[in-house]
Amino acid sequence: MTFTLTVETRTVQGKKLAQLRDAGKLPAVMYGPKEASTLLTVDRVAFEKLFKQTGESSVIVLEGLDSSKEVLVHEVAFDALRGGITHVDFYALEAGKEITVDVPLTFVGEAPALKLGGNLTKVLHEVEVTCTPANLPKEIIVDVSVLDDFEKQIHVSDLVVPKGVVIENDVTEVVALVQAVAEEKEVETVIDMSAIEVEKKGKTEEPEEVK
Repeated sequence: MTFTLTVETRTVQGKKLAQLRDAGKLPAVMYGPKEASTLLTVDRVAFEKLFKQTGESSVIVLEGLDSSKEVLVHEVAFDALRGGITHVDFYALEAGKEITVDVPLTFVGEAPALKLGGNLTKVLHEVEVTCTPANLPKEIIVDVSVLDDFEKQIHVSDLVVPKGVVIENDVTEVVALVQAVAEEKEVETVIDMSAIEVEKKGKTEEPEEVK
């Protein structure tokens, strides 16, 4: 699936960026190993909608420049007080050259071992992959329905990725498992009432001090 976004070049900088944001635009910048840094603007609503779909691990084609550019969202700045995105960094990719990025894991299915009284533990939430931009997956699916007892584990070696995609993580790393829930034992507290009785008697029967 190809994701596209229309951008424009800009000259506005500094304090004037506030006016840009008030007009519904986001300031952005594009740069890369073979690309000079370029100041851009992008429609806020369009970017936020697309970013929810792509995150930082999908290739986006920027339109509206002299030529189309394949990029990744490299960094997104947020307003700590009012919320919302305030700036976007795009990393321009070299055509045909492999890249190494983190791709999120999406868990599907239901683990049968949960019915045995266990909890599903997701050890990894993303993996590092190397591939060309054209082969970069948006996500990697993890089917937990294979976890039918507490002994089963899903490892990196079990993950299925498209042709041309290499996972850089150690193949022995655990991705997910179902762990048995430890039973809590009730501790009974026994009170020795006779000891309390003796202590009370000892206090009341102490002889008065001779003056």
